[in-house]
Amino acid sequence: MLTKRQNFLETIKGGNPDRFVKQYEFLQMFRGDPITAQNARPVQGGEPVVDAWGVTKAFPAHVPGPFPVHDYEHRVIKDITKWKEVVKMPNTDFPEEAWQAYAEAGAAIDRNEYFATASVAPGIFEQVHYLMEIQEALVAFFEEPEAMHELIDYITEYELKLAEGICKYGKPDALFHHDDWGTHISSFLSPEMFEEFILPAYKKVYGYYKEHGVEIIVHHSDSYAANLVPYMIEMGIDVFQGCVTTNNVADLIEKYGGQIAFMGDLDNGQLDKADWTREQIAEAVEKVCKKNGKFYYIPCLTMGGPSSTFPGVYDAVNEEIDRMSKEMF
Repeated sequence: MLTKRQNFLETIKGGNPDRFVKQYEFLQMFRGDPITAQNARPVQGGEPVVDAWGVTKAFPAHVPGPFPVHDYEHRVIKDITKWKEVVKMPNTDFPEEAWQAYAEAGAAIDRNEYFATASVAPGIFEQVHYLMEIQEALVAFFEEPEAMHELIDYITEYELKLAEGICKYGKPDALFHHDDWGTHISSFLSPEMFEEFILPAYKKVYGYYKEHGVEIIVHHSDSYAANLVPYMIEMGIDVFQGCVTTNNVADLIEKYGGQIAFMGDLDNGQLDKADWTREQIAEAVEKVCKKNGKFYYIPCLTMGGPSSTFPGVYDAVNEEIDRMSKEMF
């Protein structure tokens, strides 16, 4: 029987896997680096907090995750042409001893069984709209492209400094990186604008990770992004995680399998709900496993981490994947 790590590699390389990869089982994530630790995270149902970028974030009791507060008063950037006056990069200069616990966490992972995985969120596009609000950000790509290029370059500089510390001390062999690039029906940016603004930044960031020991890059975007897959491949992504059903994953596998793998096609919005049933999950898992096949595909909820909003859903999906492995392998 292959290890979780071996089975994953056989799956994404079109080799000889002996079962389906069960969602996030091949990744063992570790956190706690001193740079991102500066970002306070709100408690669900608690008061809003301000992170190290100055972004106010709230986590209402009735939603699955925290998000920035974007009324005019709380926006960091109110005028994109004056972003340099209000945006200050968090501290990225920490002594070696500040990284000790992070380094120990990475070293403790069994790398024969798992990929020791660094986790980074939010991503570059998300950080842009966290600072200025999503509609304002999208308009600014058209109206103030020069300022947007400058802001993205600044955020990219931060990501590279973060990557330097992560690779030097944590020594991960995989990266799990968030950056939502669309809604369920469309990417936020056209492919042409994505190529101009976002692709160069990620080629630098993901290129750095690949040059410094990271073997696998898993990028989370629980959205439609089928039109961006060629750029994902170009920037070095190995697994597109979060690919919702509107991407038509089977078609993507047929077109791009062998260049990139796809992890998702089990939409949380459809399955991860208060009145979920085992029958619904069993039907959905069986459908995607048979439709997408054994290679270049990992059945997984589209949520950006190994969990579910409602208790029991994630575990039920794993058990149904086991059932399909027995049937199909």
